[in-house]
Amino acid sequence: MTEHEFRTLASEEIYRGKILALRSDTVTMPDDRTAVREVVEHFGAVAIVALDTDDTLILVRQYRHPVERRMLELPAGLLDVAGEDPVDAARRELAEEVGLGAREWSVLVDVAASPGFTDEVVRVYLARQLHPVDRDAPQFEEADMVTVRMPLGEAVAAVFDGRIVNASAVSGILAAALHSAPGGPATRPAHAPFDLRPTALDHRIGSGDR
Repeated sequence: MTEHEFRTLASEEIYRGKILALRSDTVTMPDDRTAVREVVEHFGAVAIVALDTDDTLILVRQYRHPVERRMLELPAGLLDVAGEDPVDAARRELAEEVGLGAREWSVLVDVAASPGFTDEVVRVYLARQLHPVDRDAPQFEEADMVTVRMPLGEAVAAVFDGRIVNASAVSGILAAALHSAPGGPATRPAHAPFDLRPTALDHRIGSGDR
């Protein structure tokens, strides 16, 4: 059976903000009809599973306004610097959020946040051989951010008991635990291809409008 080719016949920008845009696409369906699909364009992001030598995980507790609560998460940030390599973005975010650097980097998983309506994909890195670095004073929500150190095993338990629900944190923590187990799967190189990295918002806004 030949797979249907979903073609976009028309596309309209509905809204454009600083970190996302909303567009409406008219798409061909398998029954010779068309359907309108709303798509949230996003820069994409990176998140970091930073593990100390004793497999203690570095987390942050941060206020998230859409859900109106503080959440336990991995250090993370947007891929919103034009031309920046994702692993360099991860290094920057780890330094900015928790004042740490890492000498060893690899890719754990790529997470499509909610592909039913957004192109956002988060690349989750594993960072080891941690060391302190200088950082600027945090601003906005990050001024309220608290660093939390937690054994990796406890973080896995926190995923299952509902204390950790952030999608990239859940994925990254479980992937790190499986990777760390005897005979666990290998990680990918830090500069592994990132084919699902979103580009639509980057092209829409352009470097001159940031």
